[in-house]
Amino acid sequence: MRDLRLDRRFPSSPRFWRSSVRGPWFTSVLGIVLLGGITVLFVTGLLSYAAYNPGLSPVNDQTPDKGILGFYLFSWPTGPVWLYRFTQGTHVTLGITLVPVLLAKLWSVVPRLFALPPARSLAHALERISLLLLVGGALFEFTTGVLNIQLDYVFPGSFYPLHFYGAWVFFAAFVAHAVLKTPAALRNLRGLRDGENEDEDENEKENEKETEDENEDRKEQGAGESGLVAPDPAEPTVSRRGALELVGGGSLLLFATTVGQSVGGPLRETALLAPHGGGEPGGGPGGFQINKTAVHAGIDARETSGDAWRLVVSGRTGQVRLSRADLLALPLHSSSLPIACVEGWSTADQWWRGVRLRDLAVLVGYDDPPDVLVESLQRHGAFRRAALRANQVGDPLSLLALFVNGEDLTHDHGYPARIIVPAAPGVLNTKWVARMTFGDL
Repeated sequence: MRDLRLDRRFPSSPRFWRSSVRGPWFTSVLGIVLLGGITVLFVTGLLSYAAYNPGLSPVNDQTPDKGILGFYLFSWPTGPVWLYRFTQGTHVTLGITLVPVLLAKLWSVVPRLFALPPARSLAHALERISLLLLVGGALFEFTTGVLNIQLDYVFPGSFYPLHFYGAWVFFAAFVAHAVLKTPAALRNLRGLRDGENEDEDENEKENEKETEDENEDRKEQGAGESGLVAPDPAEPTVSRRGALELVGGGSLLLFATTVGQSVGGPLRETALLAPHGGGEPGGGPGGFQINKTAVHAGIDARETSGDAWRLVVSGRTGQVRLSRADLLALPLHSSSLPIACVEGWSTADQWWRGVRLRDLAVLVGYDDPPDVLVESLQRHGAFRRAALRANQVGDPLSLLALFVNGEDLTHDHGYPARIIVPAAPGVLNTKWVARMTFGDL
């Protein structure tokens, strides 16, 4: 029977893999970068999930049976007003920036995925399972994240629970892998100082050094496991340092063409890969980014006319119906706030004017602001209804906005009235508001 470990035509043979770039040092550098970057991604991802108020009510919480995975949830603060813009902008921009590093890391270790036998012991089997979860989880999280950024929901089910559970599976495997591999990675990086002074012509010497390191690594992981250094390498076309520069250059390019969507200003012109990059859309008071137009949301202009539209506010003392003229007769206040969305994009600060949410709560019997359920004229979509916590309702900057930048709201920006809350995800700033129900949710 043919031994697939010896036949170089099969990926289970070490001689199938001939790149001279692969090696412990190259893999370790990428691994250390991912160790820091993915940790930041996980933390900012959890913060994004907390910002959606998942513990408040089933309206916002679309994650079934999260159990102990919701241990960290807390009331999302309303200040600083740029908080969500910063945390989610960091999450999305860093995630895109790390894509070349992740792909290079997976490429560098692919020989080990085909190593035979698949399990030499129980400990080795657990390590291989964790590796499969790590690779599968990484590809799933990065793929669904990039698709969500581009508003391409081609995967089954809701993005939020899929990404949430996928993140926990991936990060658990990531932590296990980091615990097992970080000591070896740090040992491999000890040769970095010497490698900084080597020319490309010294690749053979570097390979010999890495082969020695690989032998040590094999001893730690068990005899017979396929290594990273090719035993029969092909003629090199690029040095390891050159390969790292290529990966770093790709990451910098993605960073430069993404970061402007959340930073704004002149850099927005460089955000070519972002769904709302490439400059401000149009001009005038309503010339800033949106996800859904009124037409896309199915909003009929006849529903928002002065004769037809009424805001229904319910609470402890009953219900009131307010026309736009009634709202204009109430005390009006102003807030300078951005809109920041889960896709990573955000607007510059816009000047909003309207009625404070806490003043509307007073109309239905609440001196101390309670939670509120906000419902839109929009009839379909996951966030046509959104819940806000009491601290958000009570913030003086939280408004039922009637104007933006000195003019009436445009239909695409939520006319006749929309919610604007500091530091909240954009989908909680409900447009085309039709009903507000105050009370414990």
